Amino acid sequence: MSIEHEHTRVELIHAEDEAKYLLRDAREIHAILRNLIAARALVSARLVPGNESVLSTLVEVDEAGTELLLDGSADPQQNERIARAETLDCVTQLDRVRIEFLLQSQRFVMDDGMPGFRVPLPTELLRLQRRDFYRLQTPVTHPVSCAVRLPQADGSERETELRILDISGGGVAIAVPPTGVRFEQGTEFDHCTLKLPDVAPMSARLVVRNLFRITTRNGIEMLRAGCEFLDLPRGAEDAIQRYILRVERERSARERGQL
Repeated sequence: MSIEHEHTRVELIHAEDEAKYLLRDAREIHAILRNLIAARALVSARLVPGNESVLSTLVEVDEAGTELLLDGSADPQQNERIARAETLDCVTQLDRVRIEFLLQSQRFVMDDGMPGFRVPLPTELLRLQRRDFYRLQTPVTHPVSCAVRLPQADGSERETELRILDISGGGVAIAVPPTGVRFEQGTEFDHCTLKLPDVAPMSARLVVRNLFRITTRNGIEMLRAGCEFLDLPRGAEDAIQRYILRVERERSARERGQL
């Protein structure tokens, strides 16, 4: 089993319904961890500080429900590095839902002759449904963009091309430039122009529904704004769905070696 996007860290900054993504209730966290254990889900744990990642599994939650047993490594030196890490930044999947959590204060143990780590249960757990977060990721070779009119200090507006990271019939995720654009939950952008390959430009309004910070494994940070379409013109959603189907067919053909 592979862990999709295991090389990135996703942090929720703003969302209309934060509880939809971020769990803080100990009982809910406990239940999800038990489900991960039952599914024998692989966990990618990045050692912080540093960029080393190790693959592991969750073995058990103790009877008191306060500690988690994480499978150790067959390499004693790697176990030493895990024990020294300040934080284990964990990513896994359950039923195609991405799950993230942080573990700290881990201690090395031998459990029935097998190496492992006892660690307190995480206090927060982030869940990202595919339909809420990933949708169709746009191809790097054929970038998709959206022209947005942004207010300037002198009261005028300037049209700026923003890169679209993924798209669905209901909205897009936009890569937020590091400077010059203020994106907050609920912010509306009028007079936007969606530009898809081989499709006539489409006008739309966008409203920001959530904002995430994505950190790649090499430390590069990017803000991702999930935006909902408002007032799409007639036929625009059909055109978007046709584009999505075409990209998915091409991607599938490449994977089968037919392109």
